[in-house]
Amino acid sequence: MPTNRSHINPDNIMYRRGIGLMILNNVQKVWVGQRHDTSNLIGSHAWQMPQGGIDSTETPWQAALREMKEEIGTVNVRLIAESQNWISYDFPEELHTKLWGGRFFGQTQKWFLLKFLGDDAEININTRHPEFIAWRWVDAHQLPDLIVPFKHDLYLKVLEEFKDYLSIN
Repeated sequence: MPTNRSHINPDNIMYRRGIGLMILNNVQKVWVGQRHDTSNLIGSHAWQMPQGGIDSTETPWQAALREMKEEIGTVNVRLIAESQNWISYDFPEELHTKLWGGRFFGQTQKWFLLKFLGDDAEININTRHPEFIAWRWVDAHQLPDLIVPFKHDLYLKVLEEFKDYLSIN
């Protein structure tokens, strides 16, 4: 099993640079989507917050807006906070060789906390390249239990990072 490298330099080429999005609605629930591709990779249908890679010409914020549009069909949000540090996680050994040709040990991500300003009808997961088969709003404290096990600690760190903005029951 890979070692936990939670404080990786974001320029480390062994970690794919990316962003993560914690999107809150009007009642402090967090948007999660059920990935359509996880059953092939890890044997379960995991839920997760939107995330994605940063293209070489993008800033993390530009990548966040692009990924949001690509994954949930809207960018009708207001930025609340940005993680102070990059948060990293390792891929399990069985995924390390399958994802991106085995080039990366894991991902290092800049996370953004966002307030969704629209209504649910604006959310469209049937995008050009759909990543999710379903979506819902959940309480923030549920997040670590919904994610694939290898991202559990990542989600705990994201919750810790944004705890001052969240009403965690």
